[in-house]
Parts: sequence; structure tokens; C-alpha cells
Amino acid sequence: MKILNLIIGFVTLSIGSCTHKEHHEQEAPRLVVTSPIQKDTLIYHEYVSQIHSVQHIELRAFERGYLKEIYIDEGQSVKKGQLLFQIMPVIYQAEVKKARAEASFAELEYENTRSLADSNIVSQNELALAEATLQKAQAELSLAQAHLAFTEIRAPFDGIVGRFKDVRLGSLVDEGELLTTLSDNSKMWVYFNVPEAEYLDYTMGEEKGERTIVKLKLANNEVFENEGAVETIEADFNNETGNIAFRATFHNPKGILRNGQTGNILMPTYLRNALLIPQKATFEILDKKYVYMVDENDVLSAREITVGAEIPHAYEVTEGLNKKDKVLVEGLRKVKAGDKVSYDFHRPQEILTALHHLHAE
Repeated sequence: MKILNLIIGFVTLSIGSCTHKEHHEQEAPRLVVTSPIQKDTLIYHEYVSQIHSVQHIELRAFERGYLKEIYIDEGQSVKKGQLLFQIMPVIYQAEVKKARAEASFAELEYENTRSLADSNIVSQNELALAEATLQKAQAELSLAQAHLAFTEIRAPFDGIVGRFKDVRLGSLVDEGELLTTLSDNSKMWVYFNVPEAEYLDYTMGEEKGERTIVKLKLANNEVFENEGAVETIEADFNNETGNIAFRATFHNPKGILRNGQTGNILMPTYLRNALLIPQKATFEILDKKYVYMVDENDVLSAREITVGAEIPHAYEVTEGLNKKDKVLVEGLRKVKAGDKVSYDFHRPQEILTALHHLHAE
């Protein structure tokens, strides 16, 4: 009886072992292989940028005096010609009255002298002197009126008022003292520095008469809703950095952009017949990139590649591969060079599309 039980146990163990082995072999994952894809593609070079208002000025006091009225607040939108500040005008009003009286007196003198000159009672020289006196009085009146007008600080264009510069109602302000700033944010100038090699690629490849359209990535990594256009390039290179400044213009109807913001310009570059592979098909050894090649015998070998541009989820390969090669995409850490593998081949466009959808979710 004991012998029979031992035999049954041995058979049971053997069957279980074989079943487990067969199950393990069935579950052995098949690897994924693809080929490089050759196509025209668009990449974006990214440059740190500074954002400035198309008009950003300082508003200063034209005359010395006490600040009588402040009609606006910091950050307020104002219209061209709107009254912003007023300096105590009493002294300047008195000067205008005095100058007007003197001009009226000089005008009477001139009229009397002209009547006498017409009757040959006084000489033409006296008439000329009276006329000069009148012109001088009128000029002094115009000057006094200008000083009075300078007690009112008005907006020279539509814009947004900046921070007040240590001035409050009743403050004594000096001539030329800074009151605040005014920014016209309807359009924004975005400046960014481009290395010399990329500048040469840009100017040599630029189509005549066409402006380069660029995008602006903001500090929160969101892309600004409106595209911009490169309009000017600075005259000189910076000898210390080897860069040259570009300026792009963006329309800003919603006022999202403000003077002094930062962001990144995304400038497009077109790659003709670029050879692309998924980034996940590569691995690094000592800062060099490699892929696992699959030969006609399904055996793996490591090959070094040279990467050009980097685009979302893919690399442009400039050396090391051709479009007929087969490269391992998944399971790179489970294999080594010299292994014979079983795999499923996926078209490269399917791989890249799947990666794009995966990271977009």
C-alpha cells in the first residue's frame, strides 16, 4: 500500500511539474520590434524669452507742487487723454491771469499806437516797438498756459497703469519726479537670443517675403493662445555669448501678457526625410545612445546611434540605422546582446501614434 501511494505521489508531482513548465513557456512574453520611419517632420527649438509691452513709458511730473488729485488706481486700464494726476494748480492759474492781463494791456497799447501811426502822430518805429511788446506778452501768456496745463498728467495712449512710485495724495513732487508707468499691452514684443549656427540656418533657409510664425510657452507650461511672428533681428552679435537677439510680435487682445513676463519661444524647424525611432527603443551607456538590432536569425546585437533632433516620444537618427533595420522597442531590460528572441513586429507609425495618445491622456 505504501509503495502504491509513493507511485501515485510521484506521478502527481511529475504531471504538476510538466504542467507548470508548459504554462510558464506559454506565458513567456513576446517582444515588440519595429523599424525606423522616414518622413518629413516639424520640430520646435525652444528659447528663453523676455516679454515687453509694445509701449512702456514712465509718467513723470512736469511741474513742482503738491499732488492735489489721483484719479486712477494701480493696474487700472485707461484711455488716451484720460486725466490721471493733478498737481496743485493755484500758482500756475495766477501766473496765467497775470500774463493774460499783461497781454491785454500790450494789445491796447499796440492798437493806440497803430491809430497814432496812421495819423502820422508817432513814427513807424514806435509802432514796431508796440507790436514787439504785444508779441512778447502773448508768448508769456502761452508759456504760463503751458505750465498750467502741465499740472494735469494725462495718458498719452490707451494702456494699463503700473505701480505708484512712493507718491500719495498731498505729496510734494518735484519737477521730473516719477509717478508711475503706463503700458500698452495690445501687442507684445518678445525678445529671445539665438546662437550663431541657428541664426545662419534661419537666415539661409528663410523664404523671402515670409515671416516665421512662432509660439510662446508661458511660465505655467501652457502655450499662449495666439501665434506670433518674427519681425526683426538685432544688428550685432553679443561677443560674450555668441548670440543674437530676435524679436517676435504677439497680439494680446485679452491682456493675458504683461510687461516683464518670461516665457519660452517655440520656433519651428522642418526636417526633410528624417529617420525617426521611438525614444523608448534606446538605452544609454556612458552618455552614448544604443539600440538592440534584430538580425535575420532573430538574434540581438547592440548598435550605437547618433541622435540629431528630439521630438515628442521620438529621436531623429542621423547615423547608425537605416529604414530597413529592425530594432527592439519593449523589453530592453529583459534581454542582452546575443539573445535569440521571439517578437511581434509593429509598424513604426503605430508605435508612435500609440505613444502620443498614451502621453496625451
